[in-house]
Amino acid sequence: MTPINMSSDTQTLPTEQMYDAMRSAPLGDDMLRADPTVNRLEELAAEKIGKEAALFVPSGTMGNLVSLMVHAKPGDEVIVDSESHVYYYEAGGIASVAGLMPRTVPSRGGRLDPEQVAAAVRKRDQHFPVPRVLCLENTHNRSGGRIVPVELQNRLAAVAHERGLAVHLDGARIFDAAIASGLPAAAFTEHVDSVMFCLSKGLSCPVGSIIAGTAAFIEQARLVRKRLGGAMRQAGILAACGIVALQTMIERLAEDHRRARRLAEEIATIPGLSVEMESVQTNMVYVDHTGTGLDTDELLARLATAGLLASDRAPTHFRLVANRHHGDAEIAEAVARIRRALATDDR
Repeated sequence: MTPINMSSDTQTLPTEQMYDAMRSAPLGDDMLRADPTVNRLEELAAEKIGKEAALFVPSGTMGNLVSLMVHAKPGDEVIVDSESHVYYYEAGGIASVAGLMPRTVPSRGGRLDPEQVAAAVRKRDQHFPVPRVLCLENTHNRSGGRIVPVELQNRLAAVAHERGLAVHLDGARIFDAAIASGLPAAAFTEHVDSVMFCLSKGLSCPVGSIIAGTAAFIEQARLVRKRLGGAMRQAGILAACGIVALQTMIERLAEDHRRARRLAEEIATIPGLSVEMESVQTNMVYVDHTGTGLDTDELLARLATAGLLASDRAPTHFRLVANRHHGDAEIAEAVARIRRALATDDR
């Protein structure tokens, strides 16, 4: 039995067109800006995301860290959602590496309240760190891949800018937000100062992310990337995949969204499981397993035995993520394997 891996869209493999592009990519030394394939990727990425310039980095975590380190200096404050990826899942880099003080604001369904953000920006006082950056996230991972509406995001950016803060957008899955909203990705980046998006999730590249902003911002980001060990040499072999992704893989994200919705609808019919359907807006399905009486680890072990790999959202949920490797047949089989896993009662 071949496992169906729905633990994350980071599990995607390169397409055949990407393999072909890797084999034929012209290469050079990217640290010296002499890799033509990297240069082309950065130009294309900036165009797609509506910014002046872009920079290829090895990971989304590094992209966020570089961006925050350009916007702020050690001891400064970054305002973040308490459930954001940069605060929750990036190993404390904003504190341990960037030396920034996170000031958290709670969100509801991944959506920050502009009034609460405004209240979090304290007046300048020698007792407080200086607030420098508001970090947003769209789509919002821990709320189930929800989209932050562009109108709300713009209001949040305005609150920050009015108070002298820069705005960084963790847009790891920004193209999911754009496709699901029927808007160009640039609509979500128009009023932010910098953005990071991943190539290695639903876009199916093996490695890499992009940060984008003004030309001056990217010049500073190059220095910080080097400082963090992220400057690469013949990186065009990786960038070639990114070019293919931006040219061919964005529109098809709608298929992942449709299949995630179908998966959620079927799971909601299984006794002991429930899904908040309003949260299923892109390619993620967060499943509440409280009704099974199983803890998350036990349930994930049962699913793995049945041939379905999911990710942990303890204590009450597990996560499934649709990607290009999951057709309609795989979605149907995933539901069947969940049913079989829960039918096993060896307690």
